[in-house]
Amino acid sequence: MKKVVMAVMALSLSLSVMTSCKEAADKAKEASEEASETFEEAGQDLKEATNDAVDAVKKAGDEAMEMGEKAADSIKKAGEEAMEKVKEVGEDAKKTMDSIKM
Repeated sequence: MKKVVMAVMALSLSLSVMTSCKEAADKAKEASEEASETFEEAGQDLKEATNDAVDAVKKAGDEAMEMGEKAADSIKKAGEEAMEKVKEVGEDAKKTMDSIKM
């Protein structure tokens, strides 16, 4: 009878250990799946952040290009106005010289 009781206790203990191991394996699998999902979400967030950064750099480049074009137009206009003034001063100087000769 003692042997039967001992065998039942050993069987009960081994069932308990197997159940515990199965629960631990299930929890490890669940944790692994959650970690995988978290990494996937982090990767997606990183991709979106990278795309946002690329868009921001592109926009900044476009704005810099536009400002450069405006600056070039302003310099061209200032040069043209300066040439006109030089021509006017030259014409005025010529008129003055002509009037002095008379």
